Amino acid sequence: MAGSSRNPLAVGRVIGDVIDSFESSIPLRVTYGNKDVNNGCELKPSQIGNQPRVSVGGNDLRNLYTLVIYII
Repeated sequence: MAGSSRNPLAVGRVIGDVIDSFESSIPLRVTYGNKDVNNGCELKPSQIGNQPRVSVGGNDLRNLYTLVIYII
């Protein structure tokens, strides 16, 4: 994965320890209320009281994707 040394998932050892290296193929957006959640983002319990909104890009509805949530 190009630039994996700067990828928060690689720096946090999620890639390699939890999941294999991969190339992103579609955009993914996760929000809690009005706060965007990015790779390596830390949230306090008070910030995640409500259900997150997950938007998966891509135009082909025949494709399936897996969302991995890793809680330390």
